[in-house]
Amino acid sequence: MTGTPPPGLRIFGLILAGGAGRRMGGADKALVPLRGRPLLSHVTDRFAPQVERLALSANGDPRRFAVFGLPVLPDIDAVAGDRRDGPMAGLLSGLLWARDQGASHLASVSVDTPFLPCDLVPRLLLAALSGSGAAIAASAGRQHPTCGLWPVSLVASLRTALDRGDRRIGQWAGASGAIAAGFDDTPDPFFNLNTPEDLARAERLLDEA
Repeated sequence: MTGTPPPGLRIFGLILAGGAGRRMGGADKALVPLRGRPLLSHVTDRFAPQVERLALSANGDPRRFAVFGLPVLPDIDAVAGDRRDGPMAGLLSGLLWARDQGASHLASVSVDTPFLPCDLVPRLLLAALSGSGAAIAASAGRQHPTCGLWPVSLVASLRTALDRGDRRIGQWAGASGAIAAGFDDTPDPFFNLNTPEDLARAERLLDEA
């Protein structure tokens, strides 16, 4: 691909919220309050303006997210009778949803990253156009493969990876030729909240903003 956006470019978004939140005391991380608002609200505020449509990847009763007005996508069974969960299965559900809605690409982010760049998708797209069409975010010397941009044409590749037992998005992304897009923003825009201590740090960062 070249640096020119392809014809028919339509980018949908997916917030991955399927984690068990074990280090957060088993809490549903999407609904954990940060500055009096659920984490999902913080992420949606930053992410929704960057995509044409937005969905949430989560298992369990979708009614707990009704107030957000988003489609809630459960994980897809990659093998009949054998439930495959985790971010790769959530991403597959998102890619299928986006493809069926006529999107060309799906941008994905994690629900526990409330400091996401407000220009995440344009910067991922710029990187993607220089390579295979897929890109993942990187910062502070680390890659963040749950925050990426994926052509919907990768559905078959992702399903195959799940069927053979792969569970690491980063490994599959690398095999798919995803380009790393670097972000040097401060604080780290991909700081993710896994523990009560992380939540307290996020509160402090908001106080300093």
